Amino acid sequence: MFIVDLGWDVYFEALRVACVGAGCVPARVISQHRGLWRVAGDFEECWAEPSGKLRKESVAGGDWPAVGDWVSAEILSGQPNATIQQVLPRRSRFVRKVAGKQIAEQVIVANIDVALVVAALDGDFSVRRIERYLAQSWESGARPAIVLNKADACAEPQELVAQIERIAMGVPIFLVSAKTGAGLEAIEASFKKGQTIVLLGSSGVGKSTLVNRLLQEERQPTHAVRSSDSRGRHTTTSRELFVTPGGALIIDTPGLRELQLWNAAEGVSQTFTDVDELAAQCRFTDCQHLNEPGCAVQRALAEEVLDADRLESWRKLQREQGFLLRKMDPANAAAQKKGTKISMRQVREKYRNRDKGKN
Repeated sequence: MFIVDLGWDVYFEALRVACVGAGCVPARVISQHRGLWRVAGDFEECWAEPSGKLRKESVAGGDWPAVGDWVSAEILSGQPNATIQQVLPRRSRFVRKVAGKQIAEQVIVANIDVALVVAALDGDFSVRRIERYLAQSWESGARPAIVLNKADACAEPQELVAQIERIAMGVPIFLVSAKTGAGLEAIEASFKKGQTIVLLGSSGVGKSTLVNRLLQEERQPTHAVRSSDSRGRHTTTSRELFVTPGGALIIDTPGLRELQLWNAAEGVSQTFTDVDELAAQCRFTDCQHLNEPGCAVQRALAEEVLDADRLESWRKLQREQGFLLRKMDPANAAAQKKGTKISMRQVREKYRNRDKGKN
């Protein structure tokens, strides 16, 4: 296999001189396992470990290799492992906030062209979860698409497709059954040679079964979901890149138990263009879309043009982004806190003056 088969193109070729050091070669990270990375390129595929310099830079906030990354690798004859000297600038990346209270990002995959958001048409189906994945996918720099899997297990799949069409905002939707193979031709027809596609979604939505179908061989282990709630177990334990028979590159990922957005203001706006367009029509620029006069959002709710659950989903993601911004930028948080204190002082003063007038 050669780098051109792994997605190397003119974008990365332009980085070769500046980013691939002397004595090194470009390589792509195709999997990651406990501190070691599997790399491939114009050499025999092998394991790689980070250089001391890369370790030091990563502690200071530098890029740590992720599956899909292109790296500058030193391949030494007679050595079992390569050494990763540098991560090349990324064209795109899908990230999330790390789980828990820590305020930091986690890069899931890098240099992807298409993000396939996979959802299952079973008991764990959630429109709101799909909106969340779409927001981070738009933010990643990749083009999102939605795959509605397990059509064979749903009595009325078209009803659920219609629900997704109302929130997709033009994003392609594929109705498939990875189990039977129905609908996969449309997905395969959308792939291009050298293109990198990542499958994203919760455990149990059928990503690994879908990968096996697209690869036309059993490469990924699969398990049945729980019958009680249609939740799946983590059958895929690591991220891994595969080459499809047509030459497209596909990355399978473990199911995400939670997806907390990371710095995805533009992605949220792209996902909720309908809400943003309505908000722009409100009489007041600082409208909170509650009970203000001339609120176009409230009018759309009353006329059933906008769904209340979708508006609440938009509010929730907006709140998350606001909270994250305050945590990421202490100066901005302090300014907002000061502004709140001033506003509350003015409110108290207003009520004191009103009460004086009554006496």
